[in-house]
Amino acid sequence: MHIVLHEPEIPANTGNIGRTCVATGTSLHLIEPLGFHLDEKSVKRAGMDYWPKLDLHRYMNYQTFLTENPGAKIWMATTKAKRSYSDVTFGPDDFIMFGKESAGIPEEILVDHEETCIRIPMLEDIRSLNLSNSVAIVLYEALRQQNFASMQREGELHRLSWNS
Repeated sequence: MHIVLHEPEIPANTGNIGRTCVATGTSLHLIEPLGFHLDEKSVKRAGMDYWPKLDLHRYMNYQTFLTENPGAKIWMATTKAKRSYSDVTFGPDDFIMFGKESAGIPEEILVDHEETCIRIPMLEDIRSLNLSNSVAIVLYEALRQQNFASMQREGELHRLSWNS
């Protein structure tokens, strides 16, 4: 899977998303301009010590992203979509794009991709959810549909044993 952030603005969100990507074996694609420097403490604090393990790709703009990923299936997460993220079928190589915190994905991009625009249902008077939460919600649904391929599905206690 691939997560794409179009012009993200808040470093802590990108750090949290990077950590989620590392935990799930997902690539992170950042389309510039970024609202911060990747070496900022807040990105690294949110990403913790996982950031060096991140499969990170950067692009100067949206057109460069498209050129370097020809034929990519791109789902566009937006509050403007007509259907829910849970109503689509994600493939293992799909890209899921999210826009910047203040404005989302530009309508100039969305207008040509109505069939791949998806939303997270929420109450009418709410503008949007936090970006890192939105990524986690949609990404984990996509991974669930892939039966969490290659992911650890069971855990162990550290000091004790389960009683069963």
